[in-house]
Amino acid sequence: MRHYTILRLLLAAFFLYIAWPMIPNASSNLELMFWGSWLLFFLLVVGSNFATLLQISRPPVMEQEELRTRQYD
Repeated sequence: MRHYTILRLLLAAFFLYIAWPMIPNASSNLELMFWGSWLLFFLLVVGSNFATLLQISRPPVMEQEELRTRQYD
């Protein structure tokens, strides 16, 4: 289910595209802290999705393929 990972990366890139013009306008310490934490969260999201895309880590449970076994009574 690589398409979910690619869609999450595209969504994160879109959010960065929207937020990037606002970041230099931060004037107070609270705004700088918010944008710093937002960028840190963005890097965590992108890093984890790249790890899933490159198959370094396992995908989330809902995206793992299920092996169907036949139950015998």
